[in-house]
Amino acid sequence: MDNEIEDYINYVRFERRLTENTIYSYHEDLIKYRDYLETLKVFKAEDITKEDISNYLIYLKQNEYTITSIARKLTTIKNFHNYLFQKGIIKHDVSQTIERPKTKKSLPKVMTVDEVDRLLNIECKTAFDYRNKAMLELLYGTGLRISELLNLKLSDIDLENCIIRCVGKGNKERIVPIGEYVLYYINEYLKYRPKLSKNKKSEYLFLNNLGGGLSRFSFFKILKRLLKEKNINVDVSPHTLRHSFATHMLEYGADLRTIQELLGHSDIATTKIYTHISNNRIKNDYKKYHPRSSKSSIEGDSNNEI
Repeated sequence: MDNEIEDYINYVRFERRLTENTIYSYHEDLIKYRDYLETLKVFKAEDITKEDISNYLIYLKQNEYTITSIARKLTTIKNFHNYLFQKGIIKHDVSQTIERPKTKKSLPKVMTVDEVDRLLNIECKTAFDYRNKAMLELLYGTGLRISELLNLKLSDIDLENCIIRCVGKGNKERIVPIGEYVLYYINEYLKYRPKLSKNKKSEYLFLNNLGGGLSRFSFFKILKRLLKEKNINVDVSPHTLRHSFATHMLEYGADLRTIQELLGHSDIATTKIYTHISNNRIKNDYKKYHPRSSKSSIEGDSNNEI
């Protein structure tokens, strides 16, 4: 199936214009799928049966893949089979009637304002300090995805008008405003950026120690090191800062439509998850701080009866 996989990957890259991260995930999913089918002596797409796909899902579950991961892989398989069917490469789409496993929807983790303040309290002495400070301030200050942040070019920043241009999912471009505080640290970083460039003419805004663009893995290492230094005992990922940005904006009175635009969500239903986070926090604060929120207040009243 190598030729069919290659054709499909070219299709999603050049016709659907998906992001490189999505294309990479699709390719990895299909290679694993192909390898499994070969263990069943199935080498041609037209020979794949519904049972083969169902057994593959069982195989993934037995190998301790999460429900979310299995559901995503099945989506890739369904899209792949649909492509082959539309192109006439297979006569029947055997994946069509296979139901996706139900995933448990959980609320994203969010940092408190105090935790964010501690994380962003970086003493800047070196070029790396200024880079890290500018990256984290920009990530929290705009709600960018980590891929959007690391793909920023120098030409994407308009310092005069205080905006940045980023390309999100589906190659959709959006303009995001940046505040004066974030702008200040970007300008400070730009003074030190030549020390990181190593005389290379990289177009990327944030550079590694070799003068090239920073990778997701490198950013994750930087973040984990800072969390440890600040003694912040929460399971924080780069996406946590995006969730925190949206939740804090909502809690401080921002309109949901505004947050949707800033995050680049095509459907406001995706943005509404932050209202659930905010509501949960309100309930927790009520239980914690209101003197009559628990049964103990009733017991206290009964003890004070005359």
